Amino acid sequence: MNTESDVIIVGAGPVGLLLAAELRLAGVGTVVLERAPEPSAHPKALGLHARTLEQLAMRGLIGPFLAHGVRVPAWHFGFLEQRLDLTRLDTPYPFLLAFPQDRTETILRERALELGARIVRGEAVTGVSQTATDVRVETGNRTWRSSWVVGADGAGSTVRKAAGIGFPGTDADTWAYLGDVHASARPAPGFGVHNDKGALIVAPLPGGLLRFTGFDPQDQAGARREVTLDELAATTQRIAGTDFGLHDPAWLSRFGNATRVAAQYRKDRVLLAGDAAHMHFPAGGVGLNLGLQDAMNLGWKLAAVVQNRAEPSLLDTYESERQPWAHDVAEHTLAQTALITATTPTGQALRALLSNLIGTHTELSLTLARRLSALDVHYPLDGAHPLIGTRVATADMPDGRALRTDSTIIRPDGYVWWTADGTEPVPVSAIRAGRLPG
Repeated sequence: MNTESDVIIVGAGPVGLLLAAELRLAGVGTVVLERAPEPSAHPKALGLHARTLEQLAMRGLIGPFLAHGVRVPAWHFGFLEQRLDLTRLDTPYPFLLAFPQDRTETILRERALELGARIVRGEAVTGVSQTATDVRVETGNRTWRSSWVVGADGAGSTVRKAAGIGFPGTDADTWAYLGDVHASARPAPGFGVHNDKGALIVAPLPGGLLRFTGFDPQDQAGARREVTLDELAATTQRIAGTDFGLHDPAWLSRFGNATRVAAQYRKDRVLLAGDAAHMHFPAGGVGLNLGLQDAMNLGWKLAAVVQNRAEPSLLDTYESERQPWAHDVAEHTLAQTALITATTPTGQALRALLSNLIGTHTELSLTLARRLSALDVHYPLDGAHPLIGTRVATADMPDGRALRTDSTIIRPDGYVWWTADGTEPVPVSAIRAGRLPG
């Protein structure tokens, strides 16, 4: 088997697969190594926010998502009673699309394979080393060689550790429960409750399953472990006043609020994306979206560097652009964690006050909605025209090429790159890296 490629991506989750597809659009030889022999049957994330949907639409991928997803017009912030009105967002997709992660992964895997990416499963990476000209990835008895390696291998990233990249942040001090189960007495759609006993929210899953997840102040043992069905039923009964007749669980787990952002997104020929670069409490359902947007930012830049259409320094903008938004997500997910765990009388008073403010101050609701949906993400440049780095909501770029529209050039990831009224935002070599028409 050929063990050489232009780029090796470690991790065949949605982020690694989308990145592989982006690289293959440019014709870059791409291999994806995945330690798991089969895709996971448990959908970790359940929603796609507006900016992610806009970017998928730019590649012509939006069809199956809209056809099979459920549009949720209002979404919670910290489990507050007053939800955020997403219908006011300035986007073609003013909603959260409920769509299980395993189905997202299937669509992106098919896309990557159609474009010619190789996906090799059952390959656990044990080491990564690099020279000035290449990177070597060890997997058991094999050595894989490439020009660049991207770690998209999760929060415990072997690639990040092997590259010696720090992962500063905070350890978990709060634990949440999760159960994908069947229920004899199904709660009403959108069911959620928060009181002095804890928090619970319920979301539908394919196959008649329901996801019960939330916070139980009586279950803060300080360790990640599996939850039993009896424990989940007891927690649900205590918080909601009924256990809904829970039975036949498909997945039971606990997760914490450890929050970290990688000290570097690039170390020479090694890069990080997705959970390998950032981890946080899954409040608001933004984690998968953050990672997919990493892939969109990195893909066209890495392709240009591999094909010598841009200097390697272009990759430094990947970190400078994406890392601040990971810190932003870390901040607001920590804030939401504080709201979710506010079960004391003082905490309940704070929640009531904030919920009322969201309900009566529409601009506050809109600000928080834009933050969750990533519509406020932008990449400004000092001294440049104010349009540089701003988001473009719609653009037809199925081949991943930059787009020229009148006096404006749009980057392959859907942000303004250059406008005739401003100074040139990037070197000419990087302009060529976008494979501009003409």
